[in-house]
Order: sequence, then structure tokens, then C-alpha cells
Amino acid sequence: MGFGTGFAIYFIIWWVVLFTVLPFSARSQADEGEVTLGTTHSAPADFRFWPVFWRTTLISAAVFGLYFLVTEVGGYSLDDLIALSPDFRS
Repeated sequence: MGFGTGFAIYFIIWWVVLFTVLPFSARSQADEGEVTLGTTHSAPADFRFWPVFWRTTLISAAVFGLYFLVTEVGGYSLDDLIALSPDFRS
């Protein structure tokens, strides 16, 4: 796997993990009881970007590391992994 391919795969993993991590530890303005005029009640009350960024980066690195171990070290391709999955067709 080249650097560009690895970076592209990591970038995709990072964005998927970001949208998975965002809801955790998020408190809405309605939860806090202080809705700012002109905003929706479900808007974040106190959004902190850096903890979410670092959490996403660490989880993405772990997922990418697992992917790298399976594909590059283990020698499995994506087609091999798909072939290992159960066939749910009737």
C-alpha cells in the first residue's frame, strides 16, 4: 500500500469515526435548560472541538492499524475478507 492509498483510507476511516464519536458526551441546550434565542433546542450547549478531534484521531489510528495488520501483514485482501463473511441470500 502506498502512502497516498494509506492516507486516503485513513481519511475515510477518520470521517466515519468522527460522525460516530460526535454524539458521545454531547449535551444539548435543552438538556442544560439554557436555550439561546435564535438557535434550535438540540444545538450543543458547550461543544469542545479538541477532545472530539483527539478521540477521533486515536480511534481512527487503531482501526487503520487493524486494517493494516490484516491486509499488509496478514496478506488478506478486501476480496478475501468479503469471501469470509456469511452469505445471507436465500
